[in-house]
Amino acid sequence: MFLSSHFLAILPALCTVATGVSAALSPSNRMTARDNTTTAGLTGDSACTTNMCISAVLNGSTTQYTLASTGKQSVGWMAIGFGTVMAGSPMVIMWPNSNGSVTISQRSAPTEQMPTLVANPARVATLDTALSTTSGNPQFVFTIPSDSSTAQNLIFGFCDTNPGTADPSATLQMHIENGNLNLDLSKALNSSSGSSTSSSSTQTSGSSMLSSTQRMIIAHAIVSVIAFALLLPSGILLARYLRTFTPTWYTGHWIAQLGLAGPAVIVGISLGFAAAGPIRSKILDQHKTTGIVLLVLYLLQVALGAVIHFVKPKNSTRRPIQNYFHALLGLTIIGLGLYQIHDGYSRQWTYYSGLGLVASGVNKLWIVWSTVCFLADLAHPHAHDFNHSSFQCCTFSDFCSSSGSSIGRKLLLVTRSRWSIPNINVD
Repeated sequence: MFLSSHFLAILPALCTVATGVSAALSPSNRMTARDNTTTAGLTGDSACTTNMCISAVLNGSTTQYTLASTGKQSVGWMAIGFGTVMAGSPMVIMWPNSNGSVTISQRSAPTEQMPTLVANPARVATLDTALSTTSGNPQFVFTIPSDSSTAQNLIFGFCDTNPGTADPSATLQMHIENGNLNLDLSKALNSSSGSSTSSSSTQTSGSSMLSSTQRMIIAHAIVSVIAFALLLPSGILLARYLRTFTPTWYTGHWIAQLGLAGPAVIVGISLGFAAAGPIRSKILDQHKTTGIVLLVLYLLQVALGAVIHFVKPKNSTRRPIQNYFHALLGLTIIGLGLYQIHDGYSRQWTYYSGLGLVASGVNKLWIVWSTVCFLADLAHPHAHDFNHSSFQCCTFSDFCSSSGSSIGRKLLLVTRSRWSIPNINVD
């Protein structure tokens, strides 16, 4: 009876202690519990992506980094790099092993390729085995000598495929998520939670700040869309329709295609290459190669337009062959440009920006606009054709209706019948 009464008396206290221990050991609080007694006077910041959270605590001459899984994907490896692009950035890559240990591998890469082991890194990262765990939602902790700046520009990578070996030089599979983020290590840490005062569980102020690379990627996307989806198609359609109403259509055509679209094409493509890093660090993947091809084709198209305008055949009653080539080249540029836009938002955006998938409405808008551009060129306004006295414009339907293209005439007739396009004389 005596023992029972004393047990009942201390039961509330035991429950309180048990609740506190359980909360401290839960995955959501594991990152902050370790610092509860040591955060006074310390500064740091944290940020979360889809698959991992990254926190940094500045402690004098060293900085402690924690890479923690959000639990949405199994952890193959997690990594951060110190810089804004992959090429040349020192990286710390970590992965769990089957025996419960954690491998830490410091690597670098001269280009956008699998980074290789650095034998003698300038700053040596040291694994904190006491704070690292491979069970539940894994988290890996390491310390590294601090640099001179509290503003940390980082790249990150997450992969769900484990290297399968503890060897620091193991072959790595490509990340499924990567990107850039900024951390402000001057922020005071909350002594009761071990986190920066403005941090949140999903996205922190550190991750909401765009890096210079991310800003260039966004600018590249906006300017390129304006150039290849708006200005260039508008210039073609302007010539396509205004030439049936006024002989001054050519002025608007060259202003749209050269005066407005020209700077946008050059700036948009240049921003894309600038965002990808130094010239020597680039791999010419499909997107970059297509960008170069588009620039070359555009410059060729401008030169061809100038030749057609200033060099006119004498005593010619038919449109010269270069006019048809000019039309086909223009349509090729528009088609390739629209494809490049699709590749940019569907594949390149998440790979280079780390800002997540674009809204599904973007793809729907791309489909609608591409269809509008195609049908708008096929439709033929019924009016007199005012060809500029020194420049004759032809479009896709003009090419198809030429007497030298019987296949084109048949294609145009089928298309006209299919889409109920007004009659076009193809004889």
